[in-house]
Amino acid sequence: MTTPAAAFRRRARRPDWAGRNYTLLTAAATVTNLGTHGALIAAAFAVLQSGGDGGDVGLVAAARTLPLVLFLLIGGAVADRLPRHRVMVAANALNCLSQAAFAVLVLAGDPQLWQMMLLTALCGTGHAFFNPAAEGMLMSSVSGEQASRAFALFRMAVHGAAIGGAALGGALIAAIGPGWVLAVDAAAFAVAGALRAFLDVSHVRAREPGGGLLSDLRDGWKEFSSRPWLWAVVAQFSVVVAVVGAAESVYGPLVARDELGGAGPWGMALAAFGVGTLGGALLMTRWQPRRMLLAGTLCVFPLATPSAALAVPLPVAGLAAVMLLSGVAIEVFGVAWMTALHQEIPQDMLSRVSAYDWFGSVAMLPLATALAGPAESLLGRRESLWGCAALVIVVTAAVLYVPDVRNLTRRTKQVAAAKPSADAERAVGRLG
Repeated sequence: MTTPAAAFRRRARRPDWAGRNYTLLTAAATVTNLGTHGALIAAAFAVLQSGGDGGDVGLVAAARTLPLVLFLLIGGAVADRLPRHRVMVAANALNCLSQAAFAVLVLAGDPQLWQMMLLTALCGTGHAFFNPAAEGMLMSSVSGEQASRAFALFRMAVHGAAIGGAALGGALIAAIGPGWVLAVDAAAFAVAGALRAFLDVSHVRAREPGGGLLSDLRDGWKEFSSRPWLWAVVAQFSVVVAVVGAAESVYGPLVARDELGGAGPWGMALAAFGVGTLGGALLMTRWQPRRMLLAGTLCVFPLATPSAALAVPLPVAGLAAVMLLSGVAIEVFGVAWMTALHQEIPQDMLSRVSAYDWFGSVAMLPLATALAGPAESLLGRRESLWGCAALVIVVTAAVLYVPDVRNLTRRTKQVAAAKPSADAERAVGRLG
């Protein structure tokens, strides 16, 4: 006879797919996002507090982005060559030390611009090595038909922490100053690194001796370029991320200042986007579209609507509604994309393929943000925003012409049973 206590324990027990590695990865990502999103705001205010202007804030932001672009591919190759959890812990240690040094400089008073740029660049370098390793580790920590739900819940936790971290960071900056928020971020990296040190890699197959780093990069490129759906979507997002980033980081604040009443309305719109990402992740815990890439790609079209709303511009309530919709849409795509990578890419290639994915997606972002101002001067702000919206629609419609994007299908147990060799390949080192 089952006792009530035993029944409760069975109900409370975590699902089979939420193993130790998945739980540790989710907890660590939540901790780092709580710290990082407050620290991004704190870094900008630290620059302004030291006497810098908007141009200086942009230089510090660029110092974070440039190493991310430069070292992503190397980071992906390293993460597939070394144990991924060690790469993640080392990257967290670098982030912890750089943010701690940044905090000390700010708290001591009168930090120099070059010092802030250098420390921010070190932080960006850490992310370049961390991101491919983390994505490969996450995708290899779950298996079976629940992978999509696992990715959705992970993203929901991360986005919730990002929203909370930004709100908490803003409040702490006002109360105690940016230096202490940077110190909190350093502590968050230390805690997250400690959690990731406990990841279980005992069942990972030892890497066979092979070529050097360049050989690994070539193998990753072959894997990446051999799949039309993969490189086509990454090429699409190189444009989408660039124009959406330019619209939201450059034109959005300007429209808010000139036509919507200031920073408050723009903050409300960004908060609506964050709520939308949570809603989209929650939706994907229940919905598992059979043609996952088709569903995800169709949900990229709404990403054109924020640029269009800023071009009109819509009132604050309308803009917030549009941002909410785009937040839901990008999460549907994000979960579908992670599920496709998890299903189709061999485990020992995950980090290298993820690095090419990250690199392609962010490579044009610095150029787009740099050209946003000249484009406004040449064409006008509204025309530039309509151009951003049009580019999203055009490249998304174009990628639907790729047959594999339309037809890639989620595998069921029956299909998987008919293809044991593919299953065996993905099962190797599942806890890597």
